[in-house]
Amino acid sequence: MALDTWLIYLVAIIGLSLAPGPNGLLALTHGVMYGHKKALFTITGGVLGFVVLIALAMFGIGALLLASTDFLLVFKWIGGIYLIWLGVRIWRSPAMELQPIAKGCAMSRFALFRQGALAAITNPKVLLFFGAFLPQFIDPERPLLAQFVVMAATFAVIEFVVEYMIARVATKLRPWLSRTGKRFNQCCGGLFTLIGASLPLYNN
Repeated sequence: MALDTWLIYLVAIIGLSLAPGPNGLLALTHGVMYGHKKALFTITGGVLGFVVLIALAMFGIGALLLASTDFLLVFKWIGGIYLIWLGVRIWRSPAMELQPIAKGCAMSRFALFRQGALAAITNPKVLLFFGAFLPQFIDPERPLLAQFVVMAATFAVIEFVVEYMIARVATKLRPWLSRTGKRFNQCCGGLFTLIGASLPLYNN
């Protein structure tokens, strides 16, 4: 993976990880309920779930590329349109309403891990997103496995760090999202729209 492509991918991944989503909300919830140390198991499960989905998306796309590299161009344009649509949706979405959560029965570490993993793997929108997002950065001239390792590892590290930060400051983050959540959604939505409009025109 070329360095300039990776840097663009890194910026996009940071924006993706900061955008509101089920796993970020779960990290926030478990951070409030169980503390940031136990929330690490939730976060780890979610990150591994995302890596599985990245593998499914990339190697599924790779199988099509073996038939014709023209598929990559089609994926890029379809993906770009999808990312623009997603950006508009995020821009227009209201701020998250996070209600106080009563402390329930203590959950085991495995149960927290399982919840994080299932929140990622069972969300079909995530697989659809990766199917639209990842082709923007795939270079058909380079080995797909090496690109997968770099892209999956980059995503895993950034997602883990962001979700842990969310869990760590969960009690302080809740009122902030209530006050500025709409503006935050607009920033994230604008980033996705920009990515969707520009990346199909970018040559690796």
